[in-house]
Order: sequence, then C-alpha cells, then structure tokens
Amino acid sequence: VSMLGECNWVRNVRAAGGRATLRRRRARPVRLVEIPVEERAPVIRQYVKRVPGGRPHIPVDRHEPVGAFETIAANYPVFRVVPL
Repeated sequence: VSMLGECNWVRNVRAAGGRATLRRRRARPVRLVEIPVEERAPVIRQYVKRVPGGRPHIPVDRHEPVGAFETIAANYPVFRVVPL
C-alpha cells in the first residue's frame, strides 16, 4: 500500500512494468501487480490495522467498516508482491 498515494516509487514501478527489487537481509527480484481500485478497500483497511506508521497518512479510522475505505481507495495504490 502506498500510504502517500501517487508518489515517485509508484510511478517508477509502473514505468518498470512492475519489476522491482525488495531489500531486507538480501535483495530479491519481485513483480508488483497493481490491485484494481474496486478490490483495494479491504487491503487498505487491513494495512491501517497492522501498520501504525501508515495511519496518519490515510484519512479513515482503522475501526471503520470497509465501505469507508472504498471512498478513498482510488487515492492509494495497492500492489501484490509476486516473487520471481
């Protein structure tokens, strides 16, 4: 979930056709597949429940129903990580 909405990393991933490298202990190539707007609300809701640092950036309380997240889903790109 892009907690900052449309930002540079989102544009870069789209320009690269979804190819990216995740780095934690080691670098690993992945493909990021963008989730359609109509499927984002439940994912964003789970994100704000699990990621306290993202809450200030998303203007819906984590206790709200999924419907409240549907109204903002178009503003927050969501990607599925697919290992290569």
